[in-house]
Amino acid sequence: MATLTGELQKYPARTSFYWYLGALTVGTMALRHPLSSATAETPISWMDALFTATSALCVTGLTVRSTPNDFSLFGQWTILALIQLGGVGIMTITSFIFAQFTDHAGLREQTVVFETLGGSKRSNLKTIVRRVIVLTLALETGGALCMLPHFLTLHSLPTAVYHSVFHAVSAFCNAGFALDDNSLTAFRGDLSINLTVMTLVIAGGLGYPVLTDIVRCGRYYGWRLWPDLTLHSKIMLIGSSSLIVGGAIIFFLLEMDGVLRGLSTRERILVPLFHSVNCRTAGFNTVNISDLSIASLFISIVLMVIGAGACSTGGGIKVSTAAVLFLHAWSRFQSRKYIQLFRRTIPSTAVDRAMATAMLFLCIAATALTVILVVEKTGKESGDVFIGTMFEVASALGTVGLSAGLTPNLNDAGRMVLILLMFLGRVGPISVFAALSRERRVPSVRYASEELVG
Repeated sequence: MATLTGELQKYPARTSFYWYLGALTVGTMALRHPLSSATAETPISWMDALFTATSALCVTGLTVRSTPNDFSLFGQWTILALIQLGGVGIMTITSFIFAQFTDHAGLREQTVVFETLGGSKRSNLKTIVRRVIVLTLALETGGALCMLPHFLTLHSLPTAVYHSVFHAVSAFCNAGFALDDNSLTAFRGDLSINLTVMTLVIAGGLGYPVLTDIVRCGRYYGWRLWPDLTLHSKIMLIGSSSLIVGGAIIFFLLEMDGVLRGLSTRERILVPLFHSVNCRTAGFNTVNISDLSIASLFISIVLMVIGAGACSTGGGIKVSTAAVLFLHAWSRFQSRKYIQLFRRTIPSTAVDRAMATAMLFLCIAATALTVILVVEKTGKESGDVFIGTMFEVASALGTVGLSAGLTPNLNDAGRMVLILLMFLGRVGPISVFAALSRERRVPSVRYASEELVG
């Protein structure tokens, strides 16, 4: 049986695991408190509080209760705090606070933060964390200011500021929580809201290593920064752009006579782009997901599985992982022994890690799908329920947050499965299993090798 004991310095993954578990406990208790309920007649149950806290902390966006109607202002601010905490990273924030009162951080904090932010072990922890905090606040503030003029036409100044800040934080953290039960469908034709939200989602999904790399190169080389970007940044920019454009084109072709029928020309352009951007990382939507065709739902599942970038506010197997797998297959197809790109060679350890991540992700998704179908007692006549359940599973594990409408109707067992998936998706399956594992054992005997037929 797995044990949770051991030196945290020896198992840095356990530190992040414990912090998320502790924050989840506090968040659940806060949302369960009567102050978080909009009215005394509709109290928040323990299951609903746990589900909402997990969804917010794991920046997913799946909901079982109405954020604007069932939660009070205190409850909504609690959700927003959990989103910010989960998006930036608990260890990032705690290490930032810790670094302000000390000259150095411990090995445990440094290891976890470097893994979270993708920094070099030779980098200064305080400098990296400060840059990440400043970058996050700058992007969220800029996004809120861009959305404020539009919300001022709908609300008073205090309410407009609150809506702008809430949606800006939710967008950059790729959480997908909105102060409207229909998400952002009311703004499907609004150019400023669409572009602002998409920009924040893309920025949060690229990951802090890419953002800081772009800022570094842009400061010294201006617009001619491409040659000096790291290989990871180049792969992320090319991969993300390809997925966004490709996903939008496929969505447009599949839904020309579907949800896009009857929309204006601007909306027929914005909706596919918005869906393609948010489908990989965030949970905002401008059309009813349950109205999409089965083909569109399946393409959306593929995008959700790929997800965002490493060390980002999004989930999934990561764009870099998918790129490494594709490049590995292409190299083998051309009978090349190594993966070479932009005059760099990708080490075999990266390929092994990518394969392990993808296989673990798919195995967890398949297991969760089976369990939900069993506990929900889905009949063989429910073909649409199968693709819908697969969609919810991919959305939860990928911390996306889009829903085909099944999540609110799940029983407690089904919701618990989604809660575990959201937690695994945010903390990382490998990190969770590393946190729960025993000390690595080296076998005393190594047997002869034998090839398999395949």
